[in-house]
Amino acid sequence: MNPKNLSILDFNYNLPEEKIALYPLEERSLSKLLVYKNGEIQHQQFKNIGDFLPEKSCLVFNNTKVIHARLFFRKVSGALIEVFCLDPYKPSNYEESFASQTSNQWVCMIGNAKKWKEGKLTRKIEINGLEIDFNCEIKDKIDGKFIIEFSWNDTSISFSEILDIAGILPIPPYLNRETEASDEERYQTIYAKNMGSVAAPTAGLHFSDEIIQQLISNQHKKIELTLHVGAGTFKPVSANKMEEHLMHRETVIFSLENIKQILEQLKNQNPIIPVGTTSCRSLESLFWHALKVKNAQANCHELLVKQWDPYELECNYSQQEVLEFLILELESNNFKELSGTTELMIAPGYQFKIIKGLITNFHQPQSTLLLLVSALVGSNWKNIYETALKENYRFLSYGDSSLLLPS
Repeated sequence: MNPKNLSILDFNYNLPEEKIALYPLEERSLSKLLVYKNGEIQHQQFKNIGDFLPEKSCLVFNNTKVIHARLFFRKVSGALIEVFCLDPYKPSNYEESFASQTSNQWVCMIGNAKKWKEGKLTRKIEINGLEIDFNCEIKDKIDGKFIIEFSWNDTSISFSEILDIAGILPIPPYLNRETEASDEERYQTIYAKNMGSVAAPTAGLHFSDEIIQQLISNQHKKIELTLHVGAGTFKPVSANKMEEHLMHRETVIFSLENIKQILEQLKNQNPIIPVGTTSCRSLESLFWHALKVKNAQANCHELLVKQWDPYELECNYSQQEVLEFLILELESNNFKELSGTTELMIAPGYQFKIIKGLITNFHQPQSTLLLLVSALVGSNWKNIYETALKENYRFLSYGDSSLLLPS
């Protein structure tokens, strides 16, 4: 099956508003866990997930950190303008952009854009007892998004410090509420470290330090990678056929050590289970990038996976062969890191190359995330979701979890 011909209408279900979790549970690990294994469903608490993982599983975590991406400025006229930071533009590297002093440029969405056509907006903010002028100005518009230049008048202050003080942590739009103090902690995973996301990798919100240590003690492995989750993760599918839907692009970062660890797990035939759809897309993107490198279709250290690559590329190599070749290429060119972007769409018809299961929350109807789940468990997604609704599972970002282990 080619997913280009799929209709998103076939991936719909009725999600009552009261099933959407507006707030997290007081304790992360006390959420419900639906275990789907070999076609059977069990109901557990997340703290017991170790009892249901295959032996010597390798869990892959996305260690991205949500930034204070929402910035508000007020015009002299009184109009309130929201500037929502999406991706760094100049410099385009996340670390360099956050370390910027005096100015940088970002790709942004603008709230109330009709009230701000041109001119510089300024607000005064206080950092470390110093008052600085923080400015923003429209420089360009590309593909419906704005290129915004930020500037400030103190070279001792970095952009990351400004975001921390002046920005607001974004929470999903379907929560229909403002960000609260508790979200600062609970809308971050406990292992978040690399700043860049505008949405949390929410499957990881259930993990506590205690659970992770228990899993490691029971001979499960832990690997971290980074995918900076973009606002496109909430982008609804409005096209009649999936071939008309433009998949969002997100930044992915692997260390060379990450890739070696993943190869080792494949060689040892240990099941690799991503924590969340972001980790899943990252791992599968790694395979397709490695294949393109093997076929001399890509530079080894610049990951670029297109939406339809898996359905159009010929694959005549095993997972181990392409990863071994990628590692050799990275090492011979003295690259310690692989980074780039993925637009990978995983939908029914997709053949998974790296993963053997998935830990994930319950997703919105007619979403690309639900398509990914369906690619893994087939039409059984309907029974899984109907059962979860019947058993009063909490849905979406702050909701309950599932462990999906197809046969």
